[in-house]
Amino acid sequence: MQRMKLFHGNSNPDLAQAVARYLGVPAGRARVTRFSDAEIQVEIEENVRGLDCFVLQSTCAPANRHLMELLIMVDALRRSSAKRITAVIPYYGYARQDRKVAPRVPITAKLVADLIAVAGTDRVLCIDLHAGQIQGFFNIPVDNLYATPVLLPAIREFGDDVCIISPDAGGVERARAYAKRIDAKLAIIDKRREKANVAEIMHIIGDVAGLECVIVDDMVDTAGTLTEAARALKDAGARGVYAAITHPVLSGPAIERIEKSELQQLVVTDTIPLHDGARGCSKIKVVSIANLVGESIRRITNEESISSLFV
Repeated sequence: MQRMKLFHGNSNPDLAQAVARYLGVPAGRARVTRFSDAEIQVEIEENVRGLDCFVLQSTCAPANRHLMELLIMVDALRRSSAKRITAVIPYYGYARQDRKVAPRVPITAKLVADLIAVAGTDRVLCIDLHAGQIQGFFNIPVDNLYATPVLLPAIREFGDDVCIISPDAGGVERARAYAKRIDAKLAIIDKRREKANVAEIMHIIGDVAGLECVIVDDMVDTAGTLTEAARALKDAGARGVYAAITHPVLSGPAIERIEKSELQQLVVTDTIPLHDGARGCSKIKVVSIANLVGESIRRITNEESISSLFV
């Protein structure tokens, strides 16, 4: 590991330090500040010539600032003659804008991919991209790891009679993967509006009566769909309702909704640091992806396969 350096911006310094501890290396020295007019200023404070450099930075809120920090750090490393630059982006912001849903809208996930590549990034490492096709937006290698190995131990603690729940049709593949790993039942929530100006109704496809139901998803934002799903599952006879979700965006009324909901526990990872309100919520438990990210970085540095981590 002597020929690599791990740098980070201001989005998730605690995770970066945990990854550095796993690797047994100190975090790289970089000054990431702002000028008086809020422009971002970056200075790499040590020699990186010929080194394998990693920049760990989630592009979470404030997304624009953290994205610019990442781009400017990559540019600084490239201009400092780093041998290879890998952007480690645990949470890839703007991922929900991955296709045109109306005639005159952008595909921002593709634009962000272009910016990251043009800045000088040689490789990207992500955790649970919102849509797998985002990997195809890049013209450089992308490793999209799954948080499954980190979240599964927490799911097993919920009991033996577990049913994995997909909150929508698009998440069935993810839910099926979880269910297969622990030999659990699978159910799907189908949310539809029967007619105009009528509230959406949640139909549960599968029998959840008497089971410990675990909703799995890639992100929780305002928690509206999550808490509605929890109520629907309880109404259908679920013994308990939990959630295991990778990215805790938790914006707007999310915490209030979670605290008032039927959810018994929400397990999330540290791809995004919890804000003060979320840290004070007794229903939220955080498990760390530091070892998963650290092992991926170690293997990339040593030119080893990381295929066994894609589980």
